[in-house]
Amino acid sequence: MEFGFAEQIGFRALSLLTFLPSLGALIMVLFMRGRPSAYKAAALVASLATFALSVFMLTAFDTSTAAFQFQENFVWIENFGINYRMGVDGISMLMVLLTTFLSVIAIIGSWNYVKDRELAFFASLLVLETGMIGVFTSMDLFLFYVFWEVQLIPMYFIIGIWGGARRIYAATKFFLYTFAGSVLMLVAMLAVVWWYGKESGALTFDILTLQNAGFPSDLQFWGFLAFFVAFAIKVPMFPVHTWLPDAHVEAPTAGSVILAGVLLKMGVYGMIRFCIGFFPEATVNAVPYVMVLSVIAIVYGAAVSLVQPDMKKLVAYSSVSHMGFVTAGLFTFNLQGIEGSVLQMVNHGILTGALFQMVGFFYERTHTREIKDYGGMARPLPIAAAFFSLFVLGSLGLPGLNGFVGEFLILIGLFQYMKVFAVVASLGIILGAAYLLWMYERTMFGELTNQKWLSLKDLNAREILTLAPLAAMSVVIGVWPGPFLEMLHAPSLEIIAKVEPFMAQKQSLVQMASAFLGGF
Repeated sequence: MEFGFAEQIGFRALSLLTFLPSLGALIMVLFMRGRPSAYKAAALVASLATFALSVFMLTAFDTSTAAFQFQENFVWIENFGINYRMGVDGISMLMVLLTTFLSVIAIIGSWNYVKDRELAFFASLLVLETGMIGVFTSMDLFLFYVFWEVQLIPMYFIIGIWGGARRIYAATKFFLYTFAGSVLMLVAMLAVVWWYGKESGALTFDILTLQNAGFPSDLQFWGFLAFFVAFAIKVPMFPVHTWLPDAHVEAPTAGSVILAGVLLKMGVYGMIRFCIGFFPEATVNAVPYVMVLSVIAIVYGAAVSLVQPDMKKLVAYSSVSHMGFVTAGLFTFNLQGIEGSVLQMVNHGILTGALFQMVGFFYERTHTREIKDYGGMARPLPIAAAFFSLFVLGSLGLPGLNGFVGEFLILIGLFQYMKVFAVVASLGIILGAAYLLWMYERTMFGELTNQKWLSLKDLNAREILTLAPLAAMSVVIGVWPGPFLEMLHAPSLEIIAKVEPFMAQKQSLVQMASAFLGGF
């Protein structure tokens, strides 16, 4: 079936969606130097236009199929089989919507936050948006790798230039970890392209073609391992997570919002497209190990969050725990687990992005993130306390808010896969409620520990405008998740179909071994 949306409306929708933010950045740099109000407005208009286009595309999206839609495809580097090919399925469409949505939030939230080199900062945010959208829309390996590297550069500068006191250390650590993963990914990409070229006599970087190549077992093992480590660093999974707390703590608020909201999801997205898509047999064999690493991350991240004195570091370590749920749900390879995993990526982006934004607003007023310095803040900041409570309750999985839906589906999927993993993961939810509620109690309730906080001003109209859409989406997904799950249904079934033969084969081997051992 052809999806001629781009042709029907007369332009290449995905290309425009991808490069519109960078076009805005270019206009700002060329024509708006020295005019802060002009280039801030231009950045906001570019991000809003990009978000509006993504929503417009959603209205034409067919949720009944797993096929890629809005496709664009033309020859780029013919001698090497490299095409400029773009498209989205239900999973990537949701990731694109999350990216464009949070980019608008990050720009509005940063309006008065950055005081130095403002033009470069807002331009960097827009170029970063292009890189992120390109990752989720690429259907060619080479194109995917280009966009993967593009998003690395502006985030490095956002942390390294506009970050905190240890920004150079944090930015360098972020770059080295991510670049190490990129090198592994590049080696794996070249290996699969070379093997396919040797077998077929024609080079291709086309992702869909390579997903149907049927790689041999040895290449599946090593290819899966290289891709998995690269994407595990990005998630980040335990034990390659140590760059994340430093990057979050030192990054400016917008950097933390985008890092937690979108960049971490690129790791899981890569696992779906390449680890599962290219190497289903090796993926099935790796499931027990991934599950163990995931539940360790769930409990470890929650336990470390419980003892953090810094609000921002607490939220950073909570991301390790929450992303552990995402990887665990994905590798259950049942419908509830996969749909819950992808939906939880969206939920985590909304809620954790909101928490980082709240911490940023508090820091702008008090110039401290130490929990002990707060206390009784609901008295001078009642509106902020109300928003903060909503996002805290959503993050701990309160029914009626979006965090509950994803975690509930993941736990159902884990229970179907192996009950012990569901039980251990549930411990992470209990610890999550403990560290989030304890943080809220120590900061918002009790006696006002510092009387000078009485003079603090509550959230202004711009800050409320930043948080209100996040709060609205938390409630909407919490009470009406159906449309989001409908987008994920067809691609989730396709993932299951991809691994099902190997899971059935492995299950039969386990049954044979059990029968053999039972004979003794």
